[in-house]
Amino acid sequence: MLPLRRKSKPERSPRGANPPRKSGPPNSLFGEILDWMLAPLLFLWPISIIVTHNVADSIANQPYDLALADGVRALSRLVEVEDGDVVVRFPAPPRALFRADQDDVVYYQVADVNGVTVSGDAEIPPMPTSSALDGEDVQLRDAMIHGEEVRIAWRFVRPDPAQADRFVLVQVAETRNKRTDLASRVVTGVLLPQFAIIPLAVVLVWVGLSRGIAPLNRLQSLIRRRRPTDLSPVEPSSVPEEVRPLIIAYNDMMARLEENLQAQQRFIADAAHQMRTPLTGLKMQTDLAMHESDPDQLRQSLTRIAESTDRAAHLINQLLSLARAEASFEKLYAVETVDVDAIVREVALELYPRAQAKQIDLGVEAGDQALRVEGNPVLLREMLKNLVDNAIKYTPRGGSVTARTRYAGSPVFEVEDNGPGIPEADRERVFERFYRVLGSGVDGSGLGLPIVREIAELHRGTVTLDAGPGGRGTLARVVFPRSHLQPPARVQGDHDALG
Repeated sequence: MLPLRRKSKPERSPRGANPPRKSGPPNSLFGEILDWMLAPLLFLWPISIIVTHNVADSIANQPYDLALADGVRALSRLVEVEDGDVVVRFPAPPRALFRADQDDVVYYQVADVNGVTVSGDAEIPPMPTSSALDGEDVQLRDAMIHGEEVRIAWRFVRPDPAQADRFVLVQVAETRNKRTDLASRVVTGVLLPQFAIIPLAVVLVWVGLSRGIAPLNRLQSLIRRRRPTDLSPVEPSSVPEEVRPLIIAYNDMMARLEENLQAQQRFIADAAHQMRTPLTGLKMQTDLAMHESDPDQLRQSLTRIAESTDRAAHLINQLLSLARAEASFEKLYAVETVDVDAIVREVALELYPRAQAKQIDLGVEAGDQALRVEGNPVLLREMLKNLVDNAIKYTPRGGSVTARTRYAGSPVFEVEDNGPGIPEADRERVFERFYRVLGSGVDGSGLGLPIVREIAELHRGTVTLDAGPGGRGTLARVVFPRSHLQPPARVQGDHDALG
């Protein structure tokens, strides 16, 4: 008899399914595109106003700056030196014209390098002492006179060419009324149309987006009008190119859903057929027992009724197990770290009376490392129990069944028996629901191995069937995916045997 090693049961670290993601407010594709189109427009509009104002100021300054510079040049030509003093010889008409302006006040000043006014208005602010004296070009600056903004044109001139080091400052200043008025008219001429264009642009964008997403609305109406049983694909050519990948994915999902529905319909039909046979036999045996007067015959009839009831109950349990395995265990069951060795021991102890009744040597072999996987303990126990139960059922009297756990790069669980084995041609078909190998001579539902594969695939594992050592019997192997868990060393303890 193969020994069953006992080890301390490690603490399980429960790991629930991923918490549901909190969904935010529903997003509107129409609203999002509209936001992305209008937000830059509304953001750039104030910038456009600022830029327009600055450009308008520049445009308004140019003609008046030229006139102001010409005034400085004209005034410079009137500056002379007489008897060592600087004088400005204004002819009467030019002086009158120079002072006459309906919109702005014009100031002028002729001063020496020390800031002493020779002629004109002393209110004009003096030049900084760092200003160059030998500049030929007219310079421009802004200043304040009597609380008003003024534009000043200035230059240094030599009134007497014979005195190269003697300079005179000539300045002409003008208030900014005409400039402000011109800049306002430019800004008004540019911005007023924008006040009409921007709302019109918003309306046009709205209309354009509405027409752009109209095919999506038609697609929505098309899908809503479908009958619940209509799983036919949507023609991808009837939708915009940008939506085709979504429609192709939708069609793929509908195709898979149709396959699942057809499989469920076949399953229901097969299950009804499989249930009809034991229930019909049970009814016939019950009828016979009701009319049986011989106690021995009645006892035999009741025994057959009990056996039929057991077979029907087993079939129902298998159907429920398969339905439970097909459900998403991530939604219905908690996922945690499962000690496979412990489950194997529990299953072996539970099925040991059945093995003993057939004088089958049932043993458990464990590797050097404790086998742990991420999964659902209820489903994993159902899978392991079905494999061991199948091996006991099909192994003849006096045979042997071994349940084995080990690491081979990934967690592996094996069940090996020395029974008649499964023909190679049937090793894949036995995973089909209700399929049974002909000539086995053993009653069964044909659901055990389909349940095993379903649960293994839910845990991203694989199930294979091979011949046992020497070509005798069957070796069923379940390989789980490589776990991120570090397998702990096995705890040495006492040895027990299953029998």
